[in-house]
Amino acid sequence: MTTGTPELREAMRTWAEKVLGASGDFDVLPTIGSKELVAFLPTILEAKTLLFPKIAYPTYLVGSIISQAKSTAVDIDPSSWPAADIAWINSPSNPTGRVHSIEELEATISYSKKHGTVIVSDECYLNFPATDKVPTSILKVAKGENKNLIAVHSMSKRSNLAGYRAGLIVGDSQLIKKILEIRKHAGMMVPLPVQRAMTAALGDEVHVQEQAARYRKRREVLRPALEAAGFNIDFTEAGLYIWCTRNESDWDSVAWLAERGILATPGNFYGDAGNRHIRVALTATDEQIAMAASRITNSL
Repeated sequence: MTTGTPELREAMRTWAEKVLGASGDFDVLPTIGSKELVAFLPTILEAKTLLFPKIAYPTYLVGSIISQAKSTAVDIDPSSWPAADIAWINSPSNPTGRVHSIEELEATISYSKKHGTVIVSDECYLNFPATDKVPTSILKVAKGENKNLIAVHSMSKRSNLAGYRAGLIVGDSQLIKKILEIRKHAGMMVPLPVQRAMTAALGDEVHVQEQAARYRKRREVLRPALEAAGFNIDFTEAGLYIWCTRNESDWDSVAWLAERGILATPGNFYGDAGNRHIRVALTATDEQIAMAASRITNSL
């Protein structure tokens, strides 16, 4: 069932209210991971124009290519944005770990009201703060006025269910109704065993807090080593990654780490604006993170 079992729907709604701070009229819908939704939402909503951050998850752009929408990479401040059918925001950001302020989210909502733009807030890393700058869902800031707002979440990140392909969206009930109608005819149904796993996972915050603590500890181990090697850490306020630069080509930084047996992602994978940064993931084991830090410091 595309809309989700009654148990899953109740779990998603309860979680949205308690964790995201959603209120007012809103609906929920399970998705086949968040990537499916990101890639096909512009097609489902028949968008002709789309905005996405200058440094961003590449599937935003791919989704616009699939739908043949005109896409524009934009800065964080919506005062400079042109009118568009859909605008993606991402807080905490992949790859930078940047967290939007309340004021930035409020400005985005104001932009949506002015232009009638659908704001899709990718909040997949919301549960993993790394500093005192705690991420906030756009639905909490909206205070129940959810028209043209959708929040995207991923069980892959929150609950380590990447292989399950489990995600969900929360927001404007009329938009979600439209998305549901298309998806059910396209066969985009989350399998029943996965729905049951989602129901269980959404009812438990303990494992999420434990995972968040792991990422913070790994960051505390790896960050000093990178800084000792001359890397400046930018943003990295939340999420699973360290975003850093030595003010050199991203490929030079990647090569330097590769010589020490450490793999990192070049920043240009996330847009030209990232071509002097690298993304270092904290998803390896504690032992591997400690080994990487040791290899860096021992080579200095």
